[in-house]
Amino acid sequence: MSALETAPRVGSAVNQQRKEKAGQGARQVLWWAASAAIGLALWSVVAWWYGPTAVASPTEVAAAAVELAADGTLWVSIWASTQRILIGWVLGVVVGAPIGILMGRLNVVRQLLDPYIEFFRFIPPIAFVTLAVIWFGIGETSKIVLIFYTSVFIVTVSTIAAVLAIPENRINAASNLGAGQRQIMTSVVLPSAIPGIVTGARLAMGNSFLTIVSAEIVAAQHGLGALIWQSRNYGRIDWTFVGIITLGLLGFTIDRVLRMASSRYLARYGVKS
Repeated sequence: MSALETAPRVGSAVNQQRKEKAGQGARQVLWWAASAAIGLALWSVVAWWYGPTAVASPTEVAAAAVELAADGTLWVSIWASTQRILIGWVLGVVVGAPIGILMGRLNVVRQLLDPYIEFFRFIPPIAFVTLAVIWFGIGETSKIVLIFYTSVFIVTVSTIAAVLAIPENRINAASNLGAGQRQIMTSVVLPSAIPGIVTGARLAMGNSFLTIVSAEIVAAQHGLGALIWQSRNYGRIDWTFVGIITLGLLGFTIDRVLRMASSRYLARYGVKS
């Protein structure tokens, strides 16, 4: 078969694949729209049943969101919380991943640090909110430290598990081919641990959202946690719903970005979205 005869068939197969992907995307959008419609309908029924003093309706929440967005409160809150979460989370990943790799590879390091990891990772960050304010003040540092505390242990444990799961014959093969410890670490251990690091980072991001609310309720003038707490003081349950829904949408968006970025740039290491 000549190249001229093969080319149309290849092009047809590519077009077919594109059509199938487009169809899958359209069906996904329709499922999301149907799910959103069902959710809004159930929400409206519950709000009607319990009344506006207990559950704000979708229209009331939408009006409150417009109100908060118009005076800038919503945008300031989103930016403040996002900034704190990202800084603390990045620090947790940057510190936790190397510690996890070292603990996974070096038994001495694991024996020394494992008791501390196992002890502190079971203490919730909210238990340290008061101490964080006393030690670091009511500024940004206390909130960032709490997010860091939330993230670092999750990333460390996930990385340790990924390193320990590396087949020993793969490391032995690299060693037999003349690779030194540094080369084994950079060419075998680190690439194999990346999926575990990404998983730990995503889990840490989710837990960071849990921590930021507690931290901002105690010591913050701005942020989504502070907005939720202030809405209680003003008796605005619709503001409370705006803060909660915004937290969910913000977390959903950040996680989607992480999944897309990791699957695009780290796919060769086995990372899947």
